[in-house]
Amino acid sequence: MPHELIVALGDRTYRVERPFGSWPTNTGFVTDVTVDPRGHVFVMLRHDPLVHPADARVIELDPVGRYIAGWGGEAIADSHMLTATPSGHLIAVDRDMHEVIWFTASGERVGQLGVRGRPNSPFNHPTDVAVAPWGDIYVSDGYGAPHVHRFASDGRHVQTWGGHGSGDGEFVWPHSIWAFADGRVVVIDRTWNRVQVFDGEGRWLDTWYDFYQPVGIWGDVEGNAYITDMVPSLTKVAPDGTRIGRCRPMLNGAHGLCGTPSGDILLAEGNPSRITRLKLVG
Repeated sequence: MPHELIVALGDRTYRVERPFGSWPTNTGFVTDVTVDPRGHVFVMLRHDPLVHPADARVIELDPVGRYIAGWGGEAIADSHMLTATPSGHLIAVDRDMHEVIWFTASGERVGQLGVRGRPNSPFNHPTDVAVAPWGDIYVSDGYGAPHVHRFASDGRHVQTWGGHGSGDGEFVWPHSIWAFADGRVVVIDRTWNRVQVFDGEGRWLDTWYDFYQPVGIWGDVEGNAYITDMVPSLTKVAPDGTRIGRCRPMLNGAHGLCGTPSGDILLAEGNPSRITRLKLVG
C-alpha cells in the first residue's frame, strides 16, 4: 500500500481499510451494514426490482470479511436499511414495498410490520428500524411520510408522531433512527440538515445542527452517536449533544454504518460500492 490513511474521532484513532470483505458478483450496490452478536457482518445490497435479477440482497461475512452466504433475492425488493437484533435476527427495511421484515441469520422470513405492497398501512416508503433496549420497535417513515412509528415488542402499533414541517418534532425526510439505553430515540432529519432527539414516547428533547444532509446513525454502549453526512463526514456526538470528533473516512459518503465488538467501525459506501473498515488503532 503506497499510503496509509489515519483518522481521529476524539481521542480514538482509526486506520482506514477498504474494501473490507468480498462476495460473488452481484448487480446490486451497498446500502447498509450491520453486525450480529457473533460479530458476523451482514451487508445489504440495493437493486432495481423491476430491472435487476433476483441476486442476493443480504451478504453474510465472517468477522474478518470472508464470504459465508447470500440470501434475500426473492424476499426483498427494494433494500434500504438492515438491523441486527440482540437475539440474532436481521430486520430488513423493504422501502418501496412498505414493509419491515424479520429474518433469521440464514434468511428465513419469520415476521413483519406493515402490509407488503400496500402504502400507508402504516408505512409509506419507510427508511430505517431500531429495536430499543426496553423492547419497543421504532420505524422512521420516510420517503413518502414524515413520521416515526412506535410498536410494542409483539408488533402492536402503539404510537405515531411527527408531521410535515421544520418545527421541533416535524420532518420532511426522517432517514435513519437509533434507540439508546438511556431512553433517547434519535432521528436523522435529512432535509433540514439536523438530528432530532426524543424520549421513548415521542416527546422532543433536543436538536443537533450543523450537518449537511445527515444520512446514517449508529450508537455505542456508552451512548455516543456516530452520524454520517454528505460532506462527506463521520461525526461522533456525546449523549448531551457535545461533538466529540469529526473525520472524513469515506470517499463520497456512507449510507449506513455499524460498530463491531472489537471497536472497529464499518461504513456502507454506495459509490463506489464497498464496505470501508475503520480499524481501531491501539
